[in-house]
Amino acid sequence: MASNHCIVYVLTNEAMPGFIKIGTTRKPILNRMQQLFSSGVPVPFKCHYAAVVEQHLNVERRIHRVLSVQRVNDNREFFELVPEAAADIIRLVEIEDVTPQADYVETEDDTTAIKKLEQRAAQFNFKMVGIPKETILRFKLDDEITCQVIDNRRVRFLDQETSLSAAVLAAQKQRGINWKSAQGAQYWTHNGQTLVELRQQAENED
Repeated sequence: MASNHCIVYVLTNEAMPGFIKIGTTRKPILNRMQQLFSSGVPVPFKCHYAAVVEQHLNVERRIHRVLSVQRVNDNREFFELVPEAAADIIRLVEIEDVTPQADYVETEDDTTAIKKLEQRAAQFNFKMVGIPKETILRFKLDDEITCQVIDNRRVRFLDQETSLSAAVLAAQKQRGINWKSAQGAQYWTHNGQTLVELRQQAENED
């Protein structure tokens, strides 16, 4: 990497659903992820997107300023935001996409822990939030894209019966963006709220 370049990254963590970390590094991105996986974090971070940019552009600082309303703590690089929103900003100035093709894990226990959290997230069902069959859901990243609830767990998207997560990947592919994975309930909305937000409200009421 040239001396006047750096990497801006967008990380997610299954233990912190709904939040992303935006930062910069001059090290290989997997090295940075290893550095961040400390005893205070239950599972490793996943890299949603990483790109080489011109260091003098101060891309990280500018993104932090633009997203200041979504920032959780002024002393931390965490934002309450879908990762693709930050990635779209970085793409405007990227020199090279360096998103790793594999997740960073140190041990088999890390993989097991991540899968356990993913399974918990995947346990969402429409009965939890009182959404009946035939309800139309809207895609958070493009309000014109919709799917229809067909039973307690599945939806119809592009005339195919599928899961919420698979529908997200298909919607992004339709927009020319190839994602490897996504938590479906974070990206589909009902009456202006994501399904994750509706679930959290329901659980708090209980």
